[in-house]
Amino acid sequence: MGFVYMAIIGAIAGWLAGLIMKGKGSGLLMNMIIGIVGAFIGGWAFSFLGLTSSGFIGSLVTAVFGAVILLFIVKKIKT
Repeated sequence: MGFVYMAIIGAIAGWLAGLIMKGKGSGLLMNMIIGIVGAFIGGWAFSFLGLTSSGFIGSLVTAVFGAVILLFIVKKIKT
């Protein structure tokens, strides 16, 4: 069940981060990858800042935060 939960959070987080960063979308698989990697980045950033999150909404917020950071970095590297 953990992988399915992670995939759902990743897909939603990647999609939301794409909307926030004004992207055209990357497809379901890429959104999932962006969201899952973003969850790790967000978790690290939240722990660095002393913040915690729990539950579905907390996991989603953390993943979206990290995915936005990831997309921002990728966008800066590409330009």
